[in-house]
Amino acid sequence: MLRISGVSKRFGDLSVLENFDLSVPRKGFTILVGPSGCGKSTLFNVLTGVVTKESGNIYWLGERLPHLGKKSAYMQQNDLLLPWFSMLDNALLPAKIAGEDMAKSKTKALGLFRRLGLDGFENYLPGEISGGMRQRCALVRTLMFEHELTLLDEPLSALDAITRTSLQSLLLLLQSEFNKSILMITHDIEEALLLADEVLVLSRLPMRIIERFDLSGSKPRRLSDRHLIEIKEYVLNRLQQELSR
Repeated sequence: MLRISGVSKRFGDLSVLENFDLSVPRKGFTILVGPSGCGKSTLFNVLTGVVTKESGNIYWLGERLPHLGKKSAYMQQNDLLLPWFSMLDNALLPAKIAGEDMAKSKTKALGLFRRLGLDGFENYLPGEISGGMRQRCALVRTLMFEHELTLLDEPLSALDAITRTSLQSLLLLLQSEFNKSILMITHDIEEALLLADEVLVLSRLPMRIIERFDLSGSKPRRLSDRHLIEIKEYVLNRLQQELSR
């Protein structure tokens, strides 16, 4: 569905992306794992049009596009909720920006609030609720964009372990119930192995794919699975090699 071919991006003398290639299958869950500062977020900024690539092509369903700003929903590490808006008003921002029917959008948002465990918190301000609930609201807002491709940039990294585990199951709903195609960044190898259909291990700058793991079976998986333990150990060693080179 998404194909990136030969994309390059520099910041001055620093080459971040150099002839970078990537394919994301329809309704797949692809996760990128790599060293800090290797260019993962730059890739997302290029895909969404926040920064301009210098060369290469981005194809969406076979059509070449300059970026995917109007084709993807983007959920970042911080929830980015507006503190003076209620939870519901924050979730409705995409519909307001797009000029959609607000009555229908509100009905949809309220349904998502119920589905994601936020029923009864629609009129709370972001400062009045927990970080996990704010991130759930950010997930509702992401679903309101009605885009098939969802980009997730470390969406759970700021949360505590218990909250993170509960929200991991919600991320799986994006694929299983909402039929989203997902490209996600994480530093957590275990999280990648629990959620992904495909894990791509990335190098230091300039970023490239150095390992690829195709995973199968029902999700969420058990990290006690010997095969997953072996992959985790291998990926950790591979990343340590990258950091030391």
